[in-house]
Amino acid sequence: MKRNRRQKSESRAAYICLAPSIIGLVFLTYLPLIAVCVLGFFKWGKGAPTPIFVGLDNYRRLFTTDPYFIDSLKVTLTFSLLSVVMSMIYSLFVAMLLNRKVKGRLFFRAVFYLPYVLPAMAVYIGWSWLYESNFGLFNYILASLGLPKLRFIADSSLVVPSLALIAVWLAGNLIVIFLAGLQNVPKVYHEAAEIDGANGWKRFIHITVPSMTPIIFYNLLMSLITNMQIVTPALALTNGGPGNASTFITYLMYRYAFVSNQLGYAGAISFVFFVIIALVTAVLFATSKSWIFYEGDKA
Repeated sequence: MKRNRRQKSESRAAYICLAPSIIGLVFLTYLPLIAVCVLGFFKWGKGAPTPIFVGLDNYRRLFTTDPYFIDSLKVTLTFSLLSVVMSMIYSLFVAMLLNRKVKGRLFFRAVFYLPYVLPAMAVYIGWSWLYESNFGLFNYILASLGLPKLRFIADSSLVVPSLALIAVWLAGNLIVIFLAGLQNVPKVYHEAAEIDGANGWKRFIHITVPSMTPIIFYNLLMSLITNMQIVTPALALTNGGPGNASTFITYLMYRYAFVSNQLGYAGAISFVFFVIIALVTAVLFATSKSWIFYEGDKA
């Protein structure tokens, strides 16, 4: 009896502790998602001060007559691919350097992590000075080397790679997570491989990378979702330009909802974009079993 009472008491305490998280999840995630889904079936805003049910009209317009959606999706996917690939390589490389026993290691860890905790708008405004066409630091360096100046964020062919470079610089969180993973790689594996004559590259490929695959998967997933939802560069630097070269899906939603006052249509875009992100996430999880190694798994 006493054991049953104790179990019931522990269960009640667990539910009480979980209640704030569950309430937050319901009211801040699931209900807004349902509301956005429902909103996509209505015309509301411009020309319709009250919601008018239009069925699938918003979704038909999205895939047939909207001149911006497909291009925005291409821009978003291109930016995400560039940002994720470069961020993963850069973060793992820096983490491996910081994992070595060097003087000032703690200082350099803080330096590389600092950009991640800075206010996003301040970061992008600072980078706008670096990218400035006439007097920016990067163009000053190019001119000093006798090379032509570049219009980093004013050229439609350069704006997405330029914004992706900022995303790489902001990847301090990935560095910290990679560093934690590297410190958990058993040293005995490296010592045994070194005794067998394996050089640094072979140890990296056959020991470090397999041991780090769960961390790589986590960073890949979170980085991809974060970069697909990016909107700050367009708001702070480009306003979606030049032309629509940096009009990300999230910025397109913002423009339809708060500039054009088409709330119902923006809701339809939001829900379709949610489905796209969910599908990408599902593909990552479905393929992860073929390349993620967990210590203790049977060969």
